[in-house]
Amino acid sequence: MADSEKESSDKKSSKKPVIPRGATEIQKMKLEKLMKDPDKTVSIPDLPKQWKPGEAPEFIRFVMGSSAGAGSGEFHVYRATRRREYNRVAYIDKMAEQNELNQSYHKKLEDNKAQAEERTAKKRAKRQRKKQKKMGAKRKKDETKQADGDSDQKQADSSEDDGDYENDEDDKPHFVIGGQ
Repeated sequence: MADSEKESSDKKSSKKPVIPRGATEIQKMKLEKLMKDPDKTVSIPDLPKQWKPGEAPEFIRFVMGSSAGAGSGEFHVYRATRRREYNRVAYIDKMAEQNELNQSYHKKLEDNKAQAEERTAKKRAKRQRKKQKKMGAKRKKDETKQADGDSDQKQADSSEDDGDYENDEDDKPHFVIGGQ
């Protein structure tokens, strides 16, 4: 019997309503409720639609405004029409300002992108020049090594043929440009 009493008291205590004391507790309760059944789909509401004034009427009839001859109810009609028109004009101005801000923002983004691309291209060209210079120095170093190896071998060959080289010079005709 003691076990059944404990179970019934646990059930009663778990069903006891919890009064949230603040926004964090409310959020916690909502999260706990969602996590009880994670397979359940959650509906996320769409953003509320932006207010847009109605179209301006083509022709307004019987509006006398506050002029003489207007009845006691006509002024209220005039005032409501004027308020709607002011709201419509304010909305048009606001949208034009937002459009202008949007265009300036996108223009600034494009300018920043172009400047970044320009800087990137400049740095890329600098890296390429540095790489070419490094490759050129490496090639030059390789060529000098090869030339040194070739010149050592040529010197060895030429030391054997020194006599022949002097004779070859005499056989060939020499021309001096502009001289006699």
